[in-house]
Amino acid sequence: MSKARNRFQGVRHRFRPGFVVWIMVMWCMLMGELSWANVFAGLGVGLLIVFALPLPAMPVTGVRISYGALIKYLFIWAWELFFASLKVSWLALRPQEVPKQAIVEVPMRLENEFVLSVAVMLYNLQPGGTISDIDIANRMLTIHILDAGSDAAIEREINAVAKLELAMIRIFERRHA
Repeated sequence: MSKARNRFQGVRHRFRPGFVVWIMVMWCMLMGELSWANVFAGLGVGLLIVFALPLPAMPVTGVRISYGALIKYLFIWAWELFFASLKVSWLALRPQEVPKQAIVEVPMRLENEFVLSVAVMLYNLQPGGTISDIDIANRMLTIHILDAGSDAAIEREINAVAKLELAMIRIFERRHA
């Protein structure tokens, strides 16, 4: 009876109704039509994903969010997104050759893996650079820079990562870097 109870606890711990509903909504949007068949199919896909492909628990202990700093940074991030989009659009539309690109390694001082994953997500959502590898043990990010035509452009991108890191520390880790 103990094994069955432990197995049930694992299933109960893994089941996330909000996530299943989210997958169902995404399924209906993907199908382009809200119908009972799509709702039930989306629920089925959501349940299948939750139970067949369980994700490990994300370590969030010790994370305290500074909501003021978070809201301030989200406005800064949206502003930077706007200008990064303009820059990449110009690089695509200008009548010149494709700019030089670079791959660089940048250290990160973030202590929490959850905070590191948020930082990587925020960086990857901005056009112009992509984090292609994360070395968790050494806290090193490998970054592909789209416009690396000069040392100043590469340095600017490395400084952008440092600013992102500082913002994540202020928002989530509440220590001064």
